[in-house]
Parts: sequence; structure tokens; C-alpha cells
Amino acid sequence: MNVQASKTHQEGIYINRLMALTLKLAQLQSKATRASQLVSKHAPLYYKQLLEQNKHYIQDPPTVEKCNLLSKQLFYTRLASMPSRYEAFQKEMDYVKLMWKKRNEWKIEDAGIATLFGLECFAWYCTGEIVGRGFTFTGYYI
Repeated sequence: MNVQASKTHQEGIYINRLMALTLKLAQLQSKATRASQLVSKHAPLYYKQLLEQNKHYIQDPPTVEKCNLLSKQLFYTRLASMPSRYEAFQKEMDYVKLMWKKRNEWKIEDAGIATLFGLECFAWYCTGEIVGRGFTFTGYYI
């Protein structure tokens, strides 16, 4: 008899959890419906305003061919700017090397900036790890 009571109790817990999930799903569906209605109501107006405010950036005629041309222009312009970017990077690296050689002469401000830079690099590393794990803090999905 005790086993039967335990089984009934477990079934009751399962049903309560299922009902709670059903309620949460209904609430989520209601919120999604309201958000969808809000977007469908205001999106066309926002779209028109955005295009009007930025019409000086729009190429005439706005065709697929024009978009392909612009994307190729952007790609090759960025590619052409690589030597100057590399040169700027080399100058920055030379400055960092110089500062590292003179670390005994640093002021408190220099040490603070170096510390903050190191912390920022570590924060970006942690962010990349979290994103790479699928936005989990505890580990990888197995």
C-alpha cells in the first residue's frame, strides 16, 4: 500500500509541474502575441521614417545588382586598406614594447591603464568562451 501512495504522490507532482509549464507557455504565448501586434502596428511607420532620415545613403536604383556592386566595393576597399591598418598596428605594438621596456619608470596612471587593458582583454576572452559554449556559464553541452 505504501508503494501505491508513493506512486500517486509522484504522479501528483508530475501533474502539478505539467500544469505550471502549461500556464507559463500560455503566458509566453500571450506576451509573444502582444509583441507581434505591437511590431506589426509600428514597424511600417518606423521603416518609412528610417528610410526618409537616411535617404541620402540610398543608391538609385535600389536593385540587387547595385547591392552586389556595393558589397564588392566595400570588400575590396577594406582589402585595400589592410596595409595602412597593419602599419598602424605595428606603430601601436612598437609603443607597447617601448612602454614595457620602461615599466620601471611607469607612473600610477600608466600601471592603472595597463591593468584595465589586461582586465578588458580577459573579459573579452571570457565572453568569447561563453559564446563558444552556447551561452552557458557552467560548461559545454554534452
